[in-house]
This record gives sequence, C-alpha cells and structure tokens, in this order.
Amino acid sequence: MILSQFQTVGSDLFVRGLVSSHSGNLSIKLGDHLIITRRDSMFNSLQENDLVETGISKNDRSTPLAAVDLAIHRAIYRETQALAIVHAHPPHALALSLHETKTVPGVEGLSVIDDVPVVDCETGAKAEKTENIIARALKEHRIILVNGHGSFAIGQLLEEALNFTTALEQSSQVLCLLKSLQVSSVKD
Repeated sequence: MILSQFQTVGSDLFVRGLVSSHSGNLSIKLGDHLIITRRDSMFNSLQENDLVETGISKNDRSTPLAAVDLAIHRAIYRETQALAIVHAHPPHALALSLHETKTVPGVEGLSVIDDVPVVDCETGAKAEKTENIIARALKEHRIILVNGHGSFAIGQLLEEALNFTTALEQSSQVLCLLKSLQVSSVKD
C-alpha cells in the first residue's frame, strides 16, 4: 500500500514534467521514522528497493541510501505537523523563484494555496542551516519555493502535497504567460 502511494505520486510528478528522471524526493512520516525515496531513484518506475526507512532523529544502516535532501525532510517533520513531503522541480515555478520573492497563485490556485514565499537559503545559510530555514517557512505555508532549487510541499498525505505542487506549477505557468504577454504588448 505504501509503495503504491509513492508510485502514483512519483509517476504523476514525472509525467507532468515536475521532476526529471532522477530528481526530487518524496517521504512520509511513520512515528519516529520516515520513509523517503532512495538517492537518484526514478520517479516514473519506483520499486520497493527505491524506498528507504530511517529515523527522523538518528541515522541507521540504510541512511546513506536516502535522498540527498534527507536533512531537510527530517527538519520539516520535527518542526511541522506534516505527515508527507513532496520535493519537486516545477519548471515555471522554478523560473519565477529566480526573479520573485513570492508567487501569487492564479484564480484557480487560490482555492488550494495562498501566496507561496520564495526562500533564499544562500543569504541565510551562513547564519542558519538550509534545512532549518525551509522547515521554519513551512510552519506558515503548505508549499514554498527555494530560490533556484524547487518546491517543498507538505500535507497529511502524499496526494495532498502533490495537489499543492501541481497548483503552484499551474499558477506559475499562467503567471509566466501573463508576463510574456506584457513583454510582447510593449513591443507592439
């Protein structure tokens, strides 16, 4: 049952172009443990050996196999009520994160997500670890963008976090189209 949840969400992210063949990561919290996708797993064809169970607060034998963002997932679970995390690289949202401090969802996205902050971990990384900056931002938002890195969405289920991720990307596509129309109308 757990594998099928990861497979459904992973495949949907891949098919929609929100992750490349080996990018992003998914996790769920189970008590004081978490299950996270394996480092460099392929979202379009996740198998049982692509899921790594490890502690939220401590390492074990399987920890080295976990996704590179394991520290971020651990911090989010320690600081929020999340039971699931989706980290993706939605291209339009990612592009906006390089130029904006927040994105405002379009009309359709407003019913699912509020303003989405763009967190700049480069400026804060000297004083505070990246995972703490991201976890703190997710205390107030269901989804955030990390400047140039992608989105982190939280929920009670992977499907809920996926919903926030797809709403963000759809809103970002509309914003990018509007910005391109404004540029082209200036030239006319």
